[in-house]
Amino acid sequence: MPRPRRIGRIFFEPETTYFKPAGIPISNLQDNILTKEELEAIRLIDFEEQPQIKVSKKMEISQPTLSRLLTSARKKIADALINGKAIKIQGGIYKMATPKTRGRGLGMGRGRGFGGGDGRGRMSGFATGPAGNCVCPKCGAKTTHQTGIPCYQKKCPKCQTPMTRE
Repeated sequence: MPRPRRIGRIFFEPETTYFKPAGIPISNLQDNILTKEELEAIRLIDFEEQPQIKVSKKMEISQPTLSRLLTSARKKIADALINGKAIKIQGGIYKMATPKTRGRGLGMGRGRGFGGGDGRGRMSGFATGPAGNCVCPKCGAKTTHQTGIPCYQKKCPKCQTPMTRE
């Protein structure tokens, strides 16, 4: 009996979860189910062009597991494109990851000896509060922060990468 699979981390929640060929009614289509883990692997390896070693560590899975996810995802996408099937993104064994930024976790800047903080509180002494900006870590685009909406839940208007707080 094989051991249970590790729960992989994903950093991206797609807004669109169903893709179908144009001109074919949904009732006539077969679905290919692409798991959210497979989508994350495709996004990080093929779209963001990150190396497999880095991606496997980021997703907290082994490289062979990552390779199997990529192979499965690519086969499903190719099957859908070649045979005119729909792609439905759902399910999988995963946990959503929140971005690791300064100001989160044990003792960041609180003098407890963890995290190498500078002792000036959560935002390193800058009272960002409800004002401030969200910035894209990939292309550097900035948008004004909206109160009540964490920056990591916003997508960059230029490249659709999840944003971080400035």
